[in-house]
Amino acid sequence: MTDDYDVVIVGAGGDGPVAAWRLGELGLDVLVLEAGPFYGNKQWEKPTEEPGGETSSSPEDLSGELLDEQFTTRELEMVQKLLFGPADHERGFWFRKFPGSGVTIQAAGVGGTTLIYTGNHPRAYPAAIDEQPHWPDAISYEDLLPYYRRMEELLDVQPAPVTAKEELFFRGAESAGYDLVTDRNVTEVGYRPQPNAIAGPDRKLRADSGYDGNFRHPSDPEAVEPVEGHTLAAHELLGNPAPRGAPYEEKAKKTSAIGIVPEALKTGNVTVRPNAFVTDVLVDRSLGGDPEATGVKFKDTWSNEVQTVSADAVVLAAGAVETPRLWLNSGLPPNEWVGKGMTIHFGDNVMGFFEEELVDEKLGRSTVDPHEGQTIAARFDYPGVGMLQTTGSSPGIASILGFGASASGFTFSNDLSEAPWDSQGRLAGTGLKRFLSRYRQALPLLVVTDDRPHKRNGVSVAPGVTDEHGPVPLVNYVPSEGDVRRRDRLAEIATEILREAGADHVHRSDSPPTAIHLHSTMAMGKVVDTACEAYDVDRLFVADHSALANGVGGPNPTNTGQALALRTAERIADRYF
Repeated sequence: MTDDYDVVIVGAGGDGPVAAWRLGELGLDVLVLEAGPFYGNKQWEKPTEEPGGETSSSPEDLSGELLDEQFTTRELEMVQKLLFGPADHERGFWFRKFPGSGVTIQAAGVGGTTLIYTGNHPRAYPAAIDEQPHWPDAISYEDLLPYYRRMEELLDVQPAPVTAKEELFFRGAESAGYDLVTDRNVTEVGYRPQPNAIAGPDRKLRADSGYDGNFRHPSDPEAVEPVEGHTLAAHELLGNPAPRGAPYEEKAKKTSAIGIVPEALKTGNVTVRPNAFVTDVLVDRSLGGDPEATGVKFKDTWSNEVQTVSADAVVLAAGAVETPRLWLNSGLPPNEWVGKGMTIHFGDNVMGFFEEELVDEKLGRSTVDPHEGQTIAARFDYPGVGMLQTTGSSPGIASILGFGASASGFTFSNDLSEAPWDSQGRLAGTGLKRFLSRYRQALPLLVVTDDRPHKRNGVSVAPGVTDEHGPVPLVNYVPSEGDVRRRDRLAEIATEILREAGADHVHRSDSPPTAIHLHSTMAMGKVVDTACEAYDVDRLFVADHSALANGVGGPNPTNTGQALALRTAERIADRYF
């Protein structure tokens, strides 16, 4: 690896590879440093057991066969592999402090948290950018449209296929009086299939096809009635190598590792170095005026060797927790909004249960089987409030989300005399067993709130608490009264839809803050300008979800984060190259 590049990018998560791809297309020499491992790459055949190679800069290094071996879809094993920590699992996870009952959900590795995302790729609500006061006036929703279109074309974003859980949800929403939404730019309340960055299923897997194969790709010599695209096996959440036997780029779920990194490597101008945790942004303060970013310092997570790399521009894309932490630990100029204004889509879980006879009457089958189909394949949009999504996780994850944690304690401690749902809170023992025995007749819904930026919420560094990379991040989140009202309204609508679909029991989790979608901690207009260059440090840019000025209204943020990163890459080239 050389020690001098045009651009160095910190983080190969959902957004960093997008910036690398576009900069590489424009002819710039780019290094991407990623703290976690690189799965499915021949330079690291045993990425969690030994150091392997140093860098990868060729698409020939990518291997679907290796990915099949490494992404087993066994839940506990994949959690250990993908949650935020080093490739060497003997060292344990990287610590971050979240007071109270909250938790941050992050992944390490090339692909970042897209390795544990569900492929959902909707656009922001236009009103969240054009009508809420958070985004600078100089950028509009219209400005993002060409970048949305290019990302959607690259990742082949398409409406998710409908299986039983989606059909039941759509019937309930229609019966409740809501309309089908047909435009990608959502301005009205309604329901629709989820726009997903997941290759559609083979037509052989239609419900009436009688498919009797083994769901493997035509490239697999063991394939019986081979299929291409998604296998409807609901493994999006943790890795997802489906279909088995497919070449690396033909895996169905287009994480940034699958859908974007190969394109970046094909430019011939992008090098990826995993197992490299950046601990310091280097700046030149001798020029007068604002300091100028000149490179970064990083630590090899296997050898602990500290190295530096120089660059004409530095891009922070380590995520909404690690990007502000890196700024604060690097001693960069103080800005009162660095790390502040965090939004997390303050979520909740509402689950409906149905009698077998009713399901058979509505769907012609006795089970809903939420684990079938794509994990999240249907949605309800409510601009200004947030959204609902069907969820199709396995029984274990469903029980954790729906019954395992609650801000209101156990079910028996809650007064529901005025609530539209039948139970609320944590369940254990025979009660939990009783509901989980009905898992195949359940329809879980995820509440995703349009929570707004508040300065008290965000990331600082914990005084006196350090790890091998410096002071650890301290994450704080307290929803506002408005955030709580919006979440309650969405839970009421979820209950209404489930009732209209025929649910005989509706359970609300009342979940504690869970930071699945993290944004706004380095917000445009507060920390960075409309090109996402830092106000206080020249040649230092932010290209991840932390630059989003708010929570984009509630929709899953990956599409918007990637569209903005694509735009930012072009601004970097325009300004300095």
